[in-house]
Amino acid sequence: MYSVENLTVAFGGFTLLDNIGFVADKKDRIALVGKNGAGKSTLLKIFAGLQVPTQGRIAMPQDTTIGYLPQQMNLLDQRSVKEETALAFESMLRMESELEQLNQELSERNDYESESYHLIIERITQLSEQLAMLGAANIDAEIEKTLTGLGFVGSDFDRPTSEFSGGWRMRIELAKILLQKPDILLLDEPTNHLDIESIQWLESFLASQAKAVILVSHDRAFIDNVTQRTIEISLGKIYDYRVNYSKYLVLRQERREQQLRAYENQRKQIEDTEAFIERFRYKATKAVQVQSRIKQLKKLERLEVDEEDTATLRLKFPPAPRSGSYPVITENLSKSYGQHVVFRNANFTIHRGEKVAFVGKNGEGKSTMVKCILGEIPFEGLLKIGHNVKIGYFAQNQADLMDERLTVFQTIDEVATGDIRTKIRDILGAFMFGGEASDKKVAVLSGGERTRLAMIRLLLEPVNLLILDEPTNHLDMRSKDVLKEALKDFDGTVIVVSHDREFLDGLVDKVYEFGKQQIREYLGGIYDYLKMQAARLNAKNETPKNQIRPQTNSPQSAPKSYENRKEHQKQLRKLEKNVADCEKKIEDLENKIRETETLLNTPEGAFNRDMLWQHADYQQQLDAAMNKWTEALSDLESLTNSSE
Repeated sequence: MYSVENLTVAFGGFTLLDNIGFVADKKDRIALVGKNGAGKSTLLKIFAGLQVPTQGRIAMPQDTTIGYLPQQMNLLDQRSVKEETALAFESMLRMESELEQLNQELSERNDYESESYHLIIERITQLSEQLAMLGAANIDAEIEKTLTGLGFVGSDFDRPTSEFSGGWRMRIELAKILLQKPDILLLDEPTNHLDIESIQWLESFLASQAKAVILVSHDRAFIDNVTQRTIEISLGKIYDYRVNYSKYLVLRQERREQQLRAYENQRKQIEDTEAFIERFRYKATKAVQVQSRIKQLKKLERLEVDEEDTATLRLKFPPAPRSGSYPVITENLSKSYGQHVVFRNANFTIHRGEKVAFVGKNGEGKSTMVKCILGEIPFEGLLKIGHNVKIGYFAQNQADLMDERLTVFQTIDEVATGDIRTKIRDILGAFMFGGEASDKKVAVLSGGERTRLAMIRLLLEPVNLLILDEPTNHLDMRSKDVLKEALKDFDGTVIVVSHDREFLDGLVDKVYEFGKQQIREYLGGIYDYLKMQAARLNAKNETPKNQIRPQTNSPQSAPKSYENRKEHQKQLRKLEKNVADCEKKIEDLENKIRETETLLNTPEGAFNRDMLWQHADYQQQLDAAMNKWTEALSDLESLTNSSE
């Protein structure tokens, strides 16, 4: 058990954490929540031993091991990915090195009866048993499995870490921490640099292999799937809920309503008491009662209501100028860097008013496609930007591109033009940069504040195609909700590159998956896509239940009879034909969709309602054909496996 006892953190006359306390069990999964600056990251640092509280302490067993992943860190780049990750097993590697040296020494000695010789044998035995117990033989497999789960591929393992971006180096550090299997995992925004597949893998790892976990995250789906306890930090105090985040929101609202009712009842009681005192203060016959009421008021413990964040982020995009019907059309679009193919033969059309997501592992081409659309890099094939399309772009590192020497006001003033310059302070106030906050230097802003400031710059000019590359990194949950609602109300077209499932849910109606040099289109929301993806993977990898594979070398397995083999071949041919028919149907439908989209792009077809309905019908038929193909492939693989 880990105990937080009377913990207080104060500085500069301000109390961040005020005499808080709670107990965490060895298998607890805890989410720390609260608005930015509430003290969540500070509490993690105290747990990790990196910060000393003003008073109080965290008590834990002496041999407790701790794994801490901060939001940002400076990493050395002197090893390969695999070598750096192997440092997780540093103690085991030292033991293996010692064992190797002892074996070498033993082979060079012949004083078999000496005491020192026997001591070496004892030490070798001891080390061998310890390494076997720790699973040293599986180190390489564990490293590769964890790195693969976090998105690395085999060819990455021997590459120097210096070749990777900061986000990928953070994954290496996360892999090291997970492999150490500490007693407590402290994770501060662990999903910021992960794609959806890696986040899902991490969820599974934490659920099945981690011990105690305390994490801070603004990814609502992630903390819902990982944690079963929520500790809210508000106004220096904590409120402990033994439920996940979604249930916490309901209970928190109920708690606040109860507080409000109790507060109102007490306020009325105080008013009535004060009125009685005032009315009978000078009546001798009521003197005893008046004095009694006065004493009651002095003893009364005044109720407080939890802080409610009244600052409102009112985000509304300007009306979008009308664009052509198809803001983005690609035909056989390909992009390579030398011999490395990012994607090839991409064919898709984004319609006016659509809100679509680009998803897939990092490095599979999402941001590259965005750069192609923006015209920043050359490519092969056709990419057509529609008539009157005005693009607004929020880059993944947009918040880091601002001049840190400028103030918040100057940052906006340098890009504002015309009448909008007279309204800069009003705009900043709407984004919670009112008053003195507008005079802050960019250098002192938090990640969330920088993201909000970068978003203001995006709003200064009306656009009809918004391209947002990881816009939710560093935004708290409330700010993400506000941005999501603003994007839902936006009457233009939106392309979002994001790994945040909760943010994409209910926002996008089409998903483009980037992977294995291809771009695949899925109609529906993000969870529709994830279900289809899971079904596809299951069809490919799942061994049918209750199926016993015959042992080819076993004497009990009699050879199949002629009739059985004949029937098996007949079923096999039937299923192979079924798969081929499905693939032919898919190919035909994809051709029809491309032909229809070509016609729709002509002046005659642009407003042809029947043709639009036909296009939608082909898309539905394609989805049905893809589902049938998945089922047919699964049946074929089952039959093939049964014959092995």
